[in-house]
Amino acid sequence: MMAMPNQSLPVRCGWASGELMIRYHDEEWGVPVHDDRTLFEFLILEGAQAGLSWNTILNKREHYLQAFDRFDPQHVARYNRRKMERLLRDPGIVRNRLKIAAVIHNARRIQELRQSHGSFHAWLEAHHPRPLEEWTRLFRQNFRFTGGLIVNEFLMSLGYLPGAHEPDCPVYRRILPLAPPWARAPRADGE
Repeated sequence: MMAMPNQSLPVRCGWASGELMIRYHDEEWGVPVHDDRTLFEFLILEGAQAGLSWNTILNKREHYLQAFDRFDPQHVARYNRRKMERLLRDPGIVRNRLKIAAVIHNARRIQELRQSHGSFHAWLEAHHPRPLEEWTRLFRQNFRFTGGLIVNEFLMSLGYLPGAHEPDCPVYRRILPLAPPWARAPRADGE
């Protein structure tokens, strides 16, 4: 009997392990998003993750959905001090005053961007492409709790920055036909 050649199967990116992380990697990470609620969700979750593991945030994600009105920026923009105090007592989310205050501020800012640009997505598109350093400055001018790492992860998760998946990852090949912004924009280095 003739031996079959050893064909290596495509392997997903090495950081994806565990059921939640694998599902997130395979279905969401690096996939272009156009919906403002989903964009706001990712902004909330990336900010919540600062200093914690992404797995911790994925485990709390369903509760975040409930606690922050299904990630509706219009509702969250109306939160007052009493709502913030309730959120600070909610064990299902990361109870950090600065992070929660940033969510409310960022929802209000998204509402302003909807007025000026039509949507949060349109605002992102109006500023694309740009290098991470410029994105970070732009986010710091407009949002709270958006340092370089958070901005990088947020934009990479939505396909605005390259590098979400290794080129040999099967998800990379599935995402390319969706025309993620990084793939349709000229690179800053001229290549």
